[in-house]
Amino acid sequence: MRYPANAARPDERKDCAIGQRTWPDRLGRVTQADGLAHRLAARTLALVDVPSPSRHEARLAERVAREVSLELVFRDEGALLYATSRRSGRPLVLLAGHLDTVPAQGNIPGRIENGAVWGLGASDMKGGLAVMLELAATLPAEPALDVAFLFFAREELPAEESALPAVFAGAPLVDEAELVIVLEPTDNAIQVGCLGNLNATLTFTGVSAHSARPWLGVNAVALAVDGLAPIVRLPPREVEVAGLCFKEVVTVTGIEGGIAANVVPDRVTCRLNYRYAPDRSPAEAENELRKLVGGEGTLVLDSNSPPAHVVADSALLERLCASGGFAVEPKQAWTPVAEFAARGLDAVNLGPGAPRWAHTRDEQVEAAALARTYEALRRFLTDERGGTHGSPTNPLLEADAPGPRCGCAGRSPAPPKESAQAATELVTAFRVSAGKKG
Repeated sequence: MRYPANAARPDERKDCAIGQRTWPDRLGRVTQADGLAHRLAARTLALVDVPSPSRHEARLAERVAREVSLELVFRDEGALLYATSRRSGRPLVLLAGHLDTVPAQGNIPGRIENGAVWGLGASDMKGGLAVMLELAATLPAEPALDVAFLFFAREELPAEESALPAVFAGAPLVDEAELVIVLEPTDNAIQVGCLGNLNATLTFTGVSAHSARPWLGVNAVALAVDGLAPIVRLPPREVEVAGLCFKEVVTVTGIEGGIAANVVPDRVTCRLNYRYAPDRSPAEAENELRKLVGGEGTLVLDSNSPPAHVVADSALLERLCASGGFAVEPKQAWTPVAEFAARGLDAVNLGPGAPRWAHTRDEQVEAAALARTYEALRRFLTDERGGTHGSPTNPLLEADAPGPRCGCAGRSPAPPKESAQAATELVTAFRVSAGKKG
C-alpha cells in the first residue's frame, strides 16, 4: 500500500468520531485542536467514501436519513426535505445540495492531507453536504430564521432528469422559501443568477462519392468547416446585469462524420452548446442561435434550460453577505438555482468547494473553507454574534441604516475577522456606491 507523503503509517492511524472511518492523525493544517474544521473534514470524508454517482445515490440518501433528526417533510426516490418548525412572521431559508457525483476517476476512497479533504465529490459537493448536515445537527431549537434542508439526486445529469420537479409538486413548503441557498462550490463567494444552457445539433448534408473522385460528390466536412466558421470565431458577449458581468458564449462541443477513408462523407453532425445571459428568455436564445447559424445546415434544438434571475433588493441576501463577508459574483454556468428561480424564488449559490477542483481527478476541499461556510451560515440563520464557534462580532450586521444591494460595485466585503473600523469603512463605501448607482 502506498501512502501520501504527509500521511502517517498504518500503526499511527486512529478512528475518527464520524462514520468510524480511519485516516492519518497527521492532518497537515487540520488537527484536533481546530475543532470545527476537524469535525467538518471528518464529515466530508465520510460522505466521500459513500459512492454516489448519478442514479446511484440511494446509499448516501440512507446515510443522510440516519443523520438528520429534524422533521421529514417530503421524501421520494430522488429527494429528502427536512425543516425546523414553521413560525408566523419568520422568513424561511432553504439550504439545498445534490447527493450525486460524476463518475469516479480513481479518486475514491478519499483522504485528508495538507488541510484538505481529497476525493470524488469533495468539492462538488460533499463538502457542502457536510456543512448542511452539521447545521442540521447543531442549530438551536428555535433559530432566528426558519430553515429547511433539501438533499436531492441527479444534479449532474441533463435537466430533464432533474429530481426537483417532483419535489416542487409534492412539497409546497419549498415555494414558501424567501431565499434558497444551493451549496454548490463557489470558493465561498455568493454567486447570483446563472446562465441559460441550450444544447442543439447542427447537421450538414452533402453527397457521398469515392475519395479519388471527390468532384462527383459534396463533402459534408467542407460544408461544416464553412458553416461553423462564424460560430467558432464568435467572441464572448459581455452582458451586465445588476452591475455583474456575465459572458455569453457558443461552443462547438462535438463533431462526427465520415464512414471510411475512401468515401467522401455525406453527413457531418455537430453539437452546439449555447450559454446565454440572464437578459435573454429561452425563446430569445433559440432565435439568436438560429440567426447565428443562418441557413447553414439543419439545426435541431435538443434542450433548453432557462437562466436564473439575479437576486436584488433582498434583505436576506444582504444579511447573508454580512454574515460571512462574502464577495458577490455572477454565476458563469448553469446550476439548479435556475429551477428554483423559474418558480419565482430568489436563489443563490454559496459553498465551500472551489470550482477549479470540481470534476477533477484531484478533487479537494479545504477544511478551513468548510469551517468558514458553516460559521457564516450559522450566524446568518441564528443571528448569533460569534462566541459559540469562536467567530468575532461582525460589525457589518450592526449597521443602523438599510444597506445597499451587496456586490453592486463589484467589491468584496471584508471577512468577519477584520477590524470594526475596516468593516465600518466598507459599509460606508457600499452606501456611497449604492447612492451613485441609484
